Amino acid sequence: MPNALIVIDVQNDFCPGGALAVAEGDRIIPQINAMMGNYDATILTQDWHPQGHSSFASSHTGKAPFDMIDMPYGAQVLWPDHCVQGTDGADFHADLNTDAADMIIRKGYNPDIDSYSAFFENDHKTPTGLEGYLRTRGITTLTMVGLATDFCVHFSAVDAAKLGFDVTVLEGACRAIDMDGSLAAARAAMLGAGVKLES
Repeated sequence: MPNALIVIDVQNDFCPGGALAVAEGDRIIPQINAMMGNYDATILTQDWHPQGHSSFASSHTGKAPFDMIDMPYGAQVLWPDHCVQGTDGADFHADLNTDAADMIIRKGYNPDIDSYSAFFENDHKTPTGLEGYLRTRGITTLTMVGLATDFCVHFSAVDAAKLGFDVTVLEGACRAIDMDGSLAAARAAMLGAGVKLES
């Protein structure tokens, strides 16, 4: 079956030294690069927020990073400003082999809606276009890697499974934020959706 490697958000702001750093986020890059030639397609996703995005704590008076608020589409974690369009933090990590990418999907550019999933914004209705791309290429099997396991990888994997793709998450090529039990919850949600978890 035609397969694709989906590389989630391996960007400077999610790696050590970044605004929303995931511990050891840069350690997965050599493994990801080595995998790229084994798939019919490689797709990179890139968080791409405008200044003042509604998911930033700095956009809400009296709120701090990691506070929760209610948005029209549901509960939203407030984040430090990160992956702002055109900044070094939004760039892919310099060690990531971006030349191997068939496609780059940018997400989170709507100032009013955050976007964890590679397939839908957080309203769970607005598509990114990735599904259509994969369908037109006849790709049915997806392997997901990247940052962070419990947020963007998790939501991407669950959405892909719900859309009928055969999805595997390689946890050894991911890293998690793991706040307040988020990793255990993400694993349970992925398994519940039919996602395969492999080390």
